[in-house]
Order: sequence, then structure tokens, then C-alpha cells
Amino acid sequence: MLFPSAVKREPAIEEWMRRHPGALGTIAGHWFNIMRGCGDDVRELLHDGQPTACVGEAAFCYVDALTAHVNVGFFLGAHLPDPCGLLEGTGKFMRHVKLRPGEEVDASALRMLVEAAYRDMKGRVSGSDDAPGKS
Repeated sequence: MLFPSAVKREPAIEEWMRRHPGALGTIAGHWFNIMRGCGDDVRELLHDGQPTACVGEAAFCYVDALTAHVNVGFFLGAHLPDPCGLLEGTGKFMRHVKLRPGEEVDASALRMLVEAAYRDMKGRVSGSDDAPGKS
């Protein structure tokens, strides 16, 4: 998905984080900051009420705080390598990882997924054939 309105830092995302205090907000904020740190070309916006990270204007990840868990979502997650089996979902493109307070997650594997999603989208945007999910 392309979002021409994505910007370097979206003030509405900081407001979203303030509206989600507690454990879920902390988890969402942590993973969104990892998305932000993927590269200088990361832009962001609220899409469908969810903090969304883009390579330029092409979305690669999002976070959402639900009632009892946080979703770390991947716009093209079905195309990502997932050797640890973290990704959930059966859609044609999107996948997510559910994070619950007090439950362990393989943070290294999830970080690798976020970074792979960024590299994959960056490759797609630039037309590179060496993007992880590009075939």
C-alpha cells in the first residue's frame, strides 16, 4: 500500500502512544521504535488508526494495541522468511505477530522479521531483485 502522506515523524502517532498507556502501549511503542530505526527513509502515518511504518510511502509494518495483546503487522508478511514460525494469518499478503504482556517472545526473531520486511519493501521500491521476498 502506498501512502503519499507519510512523514518522517507523525505527531498523531505520539498522541496514539499517549492514549495507550500501560503494558500494551509500552510493547507497541517498543516495536514501533524498532520499525522507525530501520533506515533514514522510514516514514510514518496513522493508517486505519494504527501507527504504520513505510519505506518512503510504501507501508511495510504497523502496530496495534487491542484489548489483551499487541499486533506487530507486516503488509507483505506472507512473502517473508519466518524460520521461527512467529507469523500468524492466512491472507494473501498480510501477517502479524501477537504479543501479550507477561508472555515471552523471541525478540531477536521478531526484530529480524521487522528488518526483513523493511529490506523487502526497500528492494521492491527500488526495483532491486535481491529483496528477501522478491521472486
